[in-house]
Amino acid sequence: MINVAIIGATGYTGLELVKILVNHSKFNITYIANSTGEQRVDELHPCLQNVISLDVSKADVNDVAKHAQLAFLALPHKTSMSFAKELLTLGVKVVDLSADYRLELETYEKNYCPHEDKENLPNSAYGLPEYFKKDIASTNLVANPGCYPTASLLALLPFIDYIDENAPVFIDAKSGVSGAGKKLNEITQFCTVNENIFAYNPFEHRHMPEIEEKVKILHNKELSINFVPHLINATRGMLVSVYATLKEDVDVDAVLEKAYGTSEFVRIKDKPVDIKATAGTNFCDLFVKKNGKALFINSSIDNLLRGASSQAVCNANIMCGFEEGEGIPKIAYVP
Repeated sequence: MINVAIIGATGYTGLELVKILVNHSKFNITYIANSTGEQRVDELHPCLQNVISLDVSKADVNDVAKHAQLAFLALPHKTSMSFAKELLTLGVKVVDLSADYRLELETYEKNYCPHEDKENLPNSAYGLPEYFKKDIASTNLVANPGCYPTASLLALLPFIDYIDENAPVFIDAKSGVSGAGKKLNEITQFCTVNENIFAYNPFEHRHMPEIEEKVKILHNKELSINFVPHLINATRGMLVSVYATLKEDVDVDAVLEKAYGTSEFVRIKDKPVDIKATAGTNFCDLFVKKNGKALFINSSIDNLLRGASSQAVCNANIMCGFEEGEGIPKIAYVP
């Protein structure tokens, strides 16, 4: 058994990490922390009553190193890198759910803030197992992708070599409200989201350069990617629709099958996907169709699981030499 810590237990992704790890056969939760401490985890999250009653500590890197060999950081950007830097020095493996290690330095500082751990940044592995599994297996620091890049990249990457580079690519992404986190703001209030759907930060969302960067790293191509996120009237789930132009005739179903036919957590569907089928699981469901040279790729994930916590545990599994799917949820909440 490997002892693990969860730092940032207050939020939705922290809770999901507890729910997965409490039943994991290889990981043992020995330390849970947030910014305040002073309560048990089943008081912080009443749904955990009679499941786990570990005390929630005020986050301290030295305490983490005493109790765990692996830490999940469910923290905001900038805060996360300060913890990761010290934990790595103390010999603790890190899976970071923030954006702090997902991007190359120039891209990160342009879209977030000055980076405080330039030494470890080049050593991080981008935690999308279908494309970076070898890197994940050989590192002590995994940068876990967020929900929008995960769903978008899994849809887009198999088709990069067939897409017309002179035509724009449009990504229409819709997320449940939990993707905005627990912090209160106007757009997540009930009166705003109830019976409503709306776009925000079109062409300016900071996940757009992340998608562009990974396309360039994997395929050495610079596509004109236009990313538009939406908030929908749902607690969780994510539906992404990618629209692109093919440069030649190609069997798109065969392309998708070649990319993911043996993948444990990507399912290829014969009709457009929906968010109910992936809710509560680590699956990404994909559907593809073309109309002449017009290409449509449809992607569905659970934003809190495949877009955060369950993917983080998959990355930890790989990093520690376990099977990727060890302890990972595979059955949807609803039919």
